[in-house]
Amino acid sequence: MATTQKKATADCCASASTADSSTLVRAQSLSSSASAADWSVAEDNKNKISAPAAAASLVRPETNSKVPGIQTLLRPESKHPLDPLSANEISVAVATVRAAGATPEVRDSMRFIEVVLSEPDKSVVALADAYFFPPFQPSLLPRTKGGPQIPSKLPPRRARLVVYNKKSNDTSVWIVELTEVHATTRGGHHRGKVISSNVIPDVQPPMDAAEYAECEAVIKDYPPFIEAMKRRGVDDMELVMVDPWCVGYYSEADSPNRRLAKPLIFCRTESDCPLENGYARPVEGIYVLVDMQNMVVIEFEDRKLVPLPPIDPLRNYTAGESRGGVDRSDVKPLQIVQPEGPSFRIRDHYVEWQKWNFRIGFTPREGVVLHSVAYVDGSRGRRSIAHRMSFVEMVVPYGDPNEPHYRKNAFDAGEDGLGKNAHSLKKGCDCLGYIKYFDAHFTNFTGGVETIENCVCLHEEDFGILWKHQDWRTGLAEVRRSRRLTVSFICTVANYEYGFYWHFYQDGKIEAEVKLTGILSLGALQPGESRRYGTTIAPGLYAPVHQHFFVARMDMAVDCKPAEMHNQVVEVNVRVAEPGNDNIHNNAFYAEETLLRTEMEAMRDCDPFSARHWIVRNTRTANRSGQLTGYKLVPGSNCLPLAGPEAKFLRRAAFLKHNLWVTQYAPGEDFPGGEFPNQNPRVGEGLASWVKQNRFLEETDIVLWYVFGITHVPRLEDWPVMPVEHIGFVLQPHGFFNCSPAVDVPPSPCEIESKENEGKDNNGTTTKPSFIAKL
Repeated sequence: MATTQKKATADCCASASTADSSTLVRAQSLSSSASAADWSVAEDNKNKISAPAAAASLVRPETNSKVPGIQTLLRPESKHPLDPLSANEISVAVATVRAAGATPEVRDSMRFIEVVLSEPDKSVVALADAYFFPPFQPSLLPRTKGGPQIPSKLPPRRARLVVYNKKSNDTSVWIVELTEVHATTRGGHHRGKVISSNVIPDVQPPMDAAEYAECEAVIKDYPPFIEAMKRRGVDDMELVMVDPWCVGYYSEADSPNRRLAKPLIFCRTESDCPLENGYARPVEGIYVLVDMQNMVVIEFEDRKLVPLPPIDPLRNYTAGESRGGVDRSDVKPLQIVQPEGPSFRIRDHYVEWQKWNFRIGFTPREGVVLHSVAYVDGSRGRRSIAHRMSFVEMVVPYGDPNEPHYRKNAFDAGEDGLGKNAHSLKKGCDCLGYIKYFDAHFTNFTGGVETIENCVCLHEEDFGILWKHQDWRTGLAEVRRSRRLTVSFICTVANYEYGFYWHFYQDGKIEAEVKLTGILSLGALQPGESRRYGTTIAPGLYAPVHQHFFVARMDMAVDCKPAEMHNQVVEVNVRVAEPGNDNIHNNAFYAEETLLRTEMEAMRDCDPFSARHWIVRNTRTANRSGQLTGYKLVPGSNCLPLAGPEAKFLRRAAFLKHNLWVTQYAPGEDFPGGEFPNQNPRVGEGLASWVKQNRFLEETDIVLWYVFGITHVPRLEDWPVMPVEHIGFVLQPHGFFNCSPAVDVPPSPCEIESKENEGKDNNGTTTKPSFIAKL
């Protein structure tokens, strides 16, 4: 929020001017007949209209205003257009769709994969931020002759539902308007109206936890499986763990006309440990194929008798004696205390912190979504960075060509859902300090609403030194502590845990980070066997090599207002100058910029040898040096797939072939492998197909797709539970500010106290610094 503050630094870091809300006058209610036109739904918006035209259609004259020139507002809206769906809204959406079923059989066979907010057009978001929600920013909308006139209310919110019909094996997408009283249904009146419904052919939607649980029960009750486990010395089916995995797509047998899973089998050891690690005893040699639609085993074969690995005494990871070990005793308490409370401010899902502001969203597929990310830059006001940022996909391919490991290449977002598998976070364990939690609501398989309490964590962290300099002549020093604001959630997908973090810094940086932990996915070895495709962890037990890839999608808006599309992307490579008259000492190197003009040109890979990075620039805004303002994407450690070019999983994951993709924003282009990667038979669907349009990127609405990965060659130290691995990237201001935005961060209390004591001896007598003593 822009607030009036005293100027504490140079003009380049001037503090914010009075908020735009000072010009907003609230008056009496208007007639609802003057309400705005409906928003555009991305998936139905085939006739694209420009953002200015969309804004003009929403901001129209009010005929009932009693005082000419006075802006009027019916009442503050209760839900921002970008707020995640509430539990009530999800219930309304589900009831509306179910009521629309043609027959009782159709209604009873509906299974609800996903119910999310149908995000409105950017012009609707601009209207809401300008006049309906504090801090009220009318400058977001284009100026109109005679001054802006605003509608009496925002368009109704809408929900988007993915529904699987368990009887017909069809997948459909529904759009439901949530605030209009429709008709009398079997359940009475409800506030929802079906806007559209479409059956999507030849797809399978993500799997659900309820399906996984039912699949496990079916296999454990299957007589041939029980006999196969007895051959391995296991009579108690309660010890057996079944992890259903999607089959991927390897041949026509995996086509989406059937909903299929090929489970991995494990067996716990009988013990008193409260969290017995069943992944320590993989069961190999048993092949199972399950029809998840009808929940029956359709193929079964006990192909090879591989003995269960011996019981590993180091397999468990619970505290102390419960795992047969002793915990270290020299860890003292570490308290994070903020006696005056946090520096952030929260209004529903709107966050303000250290000149940053943004909105927090959440979806079952992506988890945390950040909307309308902006920085309040003194007299320049609110400056946009990005419209929307999230982690949209992750793929984990394994490098062992043997059964069953060759088919382990999970699409954890598209096949399972990162948000749906999120945890309820524990204060003092997952997060420290003064914490604001956000709950997450989503539908279960049968249409009920489930809530993950404390799903998203927002808190501040100390991050060491922000900046420092000491004058060696005088001994005087200035130093500032850094802190960052962190938005995070953690999910479990089978054996692995993933923590997803967005960090905001006081110097204008945004860091995206993924933390990997959990338990290795292991294989069993025959006595005396070893494999080159993994690491032996314990006798009869090995961990295959594999990779983890993540995709961040960032709809950028660097220095752009909602109606503007003024961004471009340049690639920067550091070059060594050729020897010659201009480089007689052979020490010269320079940064070379290349404009990425089209989508085909913008398929790029990391290159640490040239310090390669990419800058998103505003083509019409300059800094005090005359350079275009921008934000640069700085890669962290990264890799590309180590599989051969004909690897089957790359049919569905062609987006892994490059680290960076840049596209022109288009509705419906949301996920790099398409919306339904599960059993997808179409080669290169998603990014690899979209960029063939080769749209121009020189001045447009830019979307960055950054693919980053880690190659995991397991260590013994990764067992029984893996210490956290870190991977990510940074968005860093590049000519966006006129000087360091962190120069106005005040000294910490300890620094002020040390300065008061500086220059005094032990008796409190003031002393003068000695230049010779300094030397």
